[in-house]
Amino acid sequence: MLVEQPDFIEAGRGETVVLIHSSVAGAKQWRGLMKVLANDYHVVAINLFGYGATPGWNEGKTQTLRDQAQLVEPFLPADGSKISIVGHSFGGSVAMKAAQLYRDRVRRLVLIEPNPFYLLREQGCHEAYAEAVSLRDTIKECGSADRWEVAAEKFANYWAGPGSWGEMPEDRKTKFARALKPNFFEWDAVMHEDTPFIEWSRVLPRDTTVISSADTVRTIKEIVRLMEGHFPDWTFDTVAQGGHMAIMSKPEEVNPIVAGALR
Repeated sequence: MLVEQPDFIEAGRGETVVLIHSSVAGAKQWRGLMKVLANDYHVVAINLFGYGATPGWNEGKTQTLRDQAQLVEPFLPADGSKISIVGHSFGGSVAMKAAQLYRDRVRRLVLIEPNPFYLLREQGCHEAYAEAVSLRDTIKECGSADRWEVAAEKFANYWAGPGSWGEMPEDRKTKFARALKPNFFEWDAVMHEDTPFIEWSRVLPRDTTVISSADTVRTIKEIVRLMEGHFPDWTFDTVAQGGHMAIMSKPEEVNPIVAGALR
């Protein structure tokens, strides 16, 4: 599915840094980080398929990480200079694929709680993979039945912590459930990617930083553990609290790490 240019917001001047958001969030999740980076970089936060004014996904085609990653291409500088890419959660998986596709144009990569779940299957992490499959199946089944609030409850409680859904005001629940709809297709992209671990080690920049929370969910802990074992040249940073959504709940801790990684 070709899009001439996705919806985006931008700030600053300098070397380009592309920010790729997580599921449900959209480009606006990066406003705080953009303020931190704008003095030194041209920061571009893109909206993936179905977010902001970027068109929704074509339901007749199975989504891939390549489809999402190609949304980065319009922001590659015309003069051939390199960019850096920052991605959170699903955006982290998309960032990995973009760094693979445009490997000669990517200087640095920052992955915040990335979720390439298919690697759990490849590496035999059966319990963690089953956990991801359970969440995927709920989104698919409830989405197909137009029961989005049921899907949203499980999604919110998994990623933001038990009871998170119950603490939301009713208007927020409605917006959250609506914003979850693109995730129906994102599961296909993140579960059916076929790039093996050994290939990632060849194509991703050595200057890659992975940021995670000590209290994150098991699936992400396992993915980060696998990355630590496979990519000894990468930098791994951990924040103590904040869970999977620390980029939003603990920006005062995460944003300086991102800024440092880009320098």
